[in-house]
Amino acid sequence: MAYTKTILLADISCSLSLLRRKALAWAQQFRLAASYTSNDIPYPYHGFDDLIAVSNGQPIQWGQENVFGELQDKLKAKPALWCGYLGYDLKNQVEKLISHNADAIGFPDIFFFEPELYLHFNKNSLIISSKADNIQVSLQQILATPIPEDFSISPIQLQQRVQKEDYIRNVERVRDYIRDGEVYELNYCMEFYAEEVKLSPLPLYLQLNALSPTPFSGFLKYDDLYLLCASPERFLKKEGNKLISQPIKGTIRRGATPKEDQQLQQQLRHDEKELAENMMIVDLVRNDLRRSCATGTIQVEEMFGIYGFRQVSQMISTISGELRPECTITDALKGAFPMGSMTGAPKIRAMELIEELEVTKRGLYSGAFGYLKPDQDFDFNVVIRSLQYNALTGYLSFMVGSAITYDSIPEQEYEECLLKAQGIRKALGLE
Repeated sequence: MAYTKTILLADISCSLSLLRRKALAWAQQFRLAASYTSNDIPYPYHGFDDLIAVSNGQPIQWGQENVFGELQDKLKAKPALWCGYLGYDLKNQVEKLISHNADAIGFPDIFFFEPELYLHFNKNSLIISSKADNIQVSLQQILATPIPEDFSISPIQLQQRVQKEDYIRNVERVRDYIRDGEVYELNYCMEFYAEEVKLSPLPLYLQLNALSPTPFSGFLKYDDLYLLCASPERFLKKEGNKLISQPIKGTIRRGATPKEDQQLQQQLRHDEKELAENMMIVDLVRNDLRRSCATGTIQVEEMFGIYGFRQVSQMISTISGELRPECTITDALKGAFPMGSMTGAPKIRAMELIEELEVTKRGLYSGAFGYLKPDQDFDFNVVIRSLQYNALTGYLSFMVGSAITYDSIPEQEYEECLLKAQGIRKALGLE
């Protein structure tokens, strides 16, 4: 960026939270906008940086055949901050796979843009970086922007793409595949949706973030397409030569009292099925990191960590490794993509069966939303606990899922999906 300025919050008499809300509202005038926040939640290797980036230009253009190769060439030619995502269906360029299910949202498989201006929020200051000499004007515009109104909407008719009996039948099919040795774990997901919905995406995102604050929360605007993300899960982070992946496997509700909450977390910590699920995915992620990390550097830094979020407690493990000198950041991304916690194992066969069993194209869901920095560091979440909205057609959608093993009880897996949907349903005023 050609121009950068640091502003102390004390000098503008505006709290950090209020400034962020004003900046997000101001960002809605741009055709491309991305926001990232950790919500100040303590987390191993921290959550997202606190960023808001905007542009009225064109997103980066891509071919169809070798997106990961293009990504490396473009980053090498012009290092810069890039904001965007890798959609789940890029799996077809990682392995010989296909996607044929219906997609009613319309996000492209890959999307990145280079900001014209971005804001980096710190505890006591704001750093504004811009391609043009307009920082002071932009700051004045942000401070003059009214904060968004609270979210409100007429009752929506939320529909379930897969009914309970069909869900249970498909879980039994997965158990049959596991018994036959096709896979030993599979992440099966279903869609909730509403049609012809008219709403304001930003107030809904702020409502979702208030009800379900997470370390990898994000908001994306691409013309009439919106992602409203409350993800608790990291896909992959690069710090220097270090790669960090933090898969989630294991979910339980929060307790009504501290004592009940502690009892539930202990229950999760000693649940043999959940422990087995987590261990399987840790092994899968270790294998994924081996594609780009130096021999002997991959380590499990934390196994079966229990972390409490607003709606649920989760079992999270942390795996790290050192990137080999000859490997690029796209080697790292491609080697681990998509996140193993959202596929199952063995990974390729699991993705083939996901395509067979599910009826909605995953698209952005279970892909990775994040940013690439000019120094080649990056951070990407896993797109879960997220709403997608097409403002042009009024189609609103979110997906939830769970990991199926042979020991899975279909009715309990179904209830876990409903538990994961709770935060979104509350944000929509449905609970």
